[in-house]
Amino acid sequence: MDRVPVEVIGNILSHLGAARDVVIASTTCKKWRQACHKHLHMLSFNSDDWPVFRDLTTSRLEILITQTLFQSKGLQGLKILMEDVDEFSASAVIAWLMYTRETLRCLFYNVRTTPNINILDICGRQKLEILVLAHNSINGVDPNYQRFPFLRSLSLSYVSISSLDLNLLLAACPMIEFLGLINPEIAITDAQVTVELTSQTLKKVYVEAISLDKFTLEADNLEKLHLKDCALELFELSGKGKLKHFKMDDVSILHLDIIEPIDNLEIIDVSNFTIIWSKFYQIISKSSKLKRLRLWNMVFDDEIEFVDLESIAFCFPDLKYLALSYDLRDDLKEGLFHYSLQGLSLLENVTVLDLGWTILDEHFADWVACLLKRCLNVKKLIIHGVVSESKSHVECHMLASFTSSIVQLMRKYIHVDVQFVYE
Repeated sequence: MDRVPVEVIGNILSHLGAARDVVIASTTCKKWRQACHKHLHMLSFNSDDWPVFRDLTTSRLEILITQTLFQSKGLQGLKILMEDVDEFSASAVIAWLMYTRETLRCLFYNVRTTPNINILDICGRQKLEILVLAHNSINGVDPNYQRFPFLRSLSLSYVSISSLDLNLLLAACPMIEFLGLINPEIAITDAQVTVELTSQTLKKVYVEAISLDKFTLEADNLEKLHLKDCALELFELSGKGKLKHFKMDDVSILHLDIIEPIDNLEIIDVSNFTIIWSKFYQIISKSSKLKRLRLWNMVFDDEIEFVDLESIAFCFPDLKYLALSYDLRDDLKEGLFHYSLQGLSLLENVTVLDLGWTILDEHFADWVACLLKRCLNVKKLIIHGVVSESKSHVECHMLASFTSSIVQLMRKYIHVDVQFVYE
């Protein structure tokens, strides 16, 4: 270790992350103390890292963080995640940020202060590339003054902000590529909760736990969009057709409008989604480059609707991964079972089939067999199932019958790798 340059030791200690571990490591010798002082790049103060953090008084915590921070120079990454700790004094937090802001590239900030401080005023016009804020409020954004010329990633969790300020904040980040919104508190305007975002540089957007009347997103270079646990009356997306990955999980949208061409879509992942299938299919049907399609626990608004495998085979000739869940209503089960698999078109490029059930019945094994016949080149079959803790005799018999049917079926497909995933 005596031959290792002090800069390398600083880099090693930076990967420890937790401030307590770094302080303990720095007591090893004079050389390690020097590495912590001059060549440490990352520090993390997280209330989850050390239970004692929760037992200390706020003033004692402020002293510990201040002493540790002021013993290092040139920090590039700083995490202050004190969600379970009482409010800090604004003066102490401002001192931490003022001391480190000129060299910071990455800031994770979840601190409640009295009074509330404006993080944008302190860290604007600096070299930040990643900013993660939680449990704070943002008011009166000025994109000329509170500018982030190098910021590429912005995540806001449980942050209070208006739609206007959110758009202005994006305008203040001319190089932003990722935006994450988790359960934001959006101010109400004109008796509606609306968000209208515009960015020419965004490539990835993640939105979780948001409820809005209207959400419009104009992003010419957007490549990945992920909506999770959202309730939207109207969602409108417009751009220049660069979207490649579209994912929705537990989302309710009354009106979905994708204006941009989606010819370049490669991945569609939709689960726990209520929609009129014909309208959704009309939106995605031109995605001829699609390689992965996942339709899981889809709920159709129209009682006579079904997923048409024939149309999928025709519109998505390059499809390699297909995931479908089996959850058909008892009153229409047999009819939908036959109609959903009608036609003779093959899915020749599909190599992975991911199939599952919510409620197992006697038709599921036949459904799997029909899909295998349509996908001649399958190499891997994954079967997902839901198995309750307490099972009746009928349920046990059904599971046993299904197992026997699958064993017999897979004797015909000995080249296929079969995996079972039960919940």
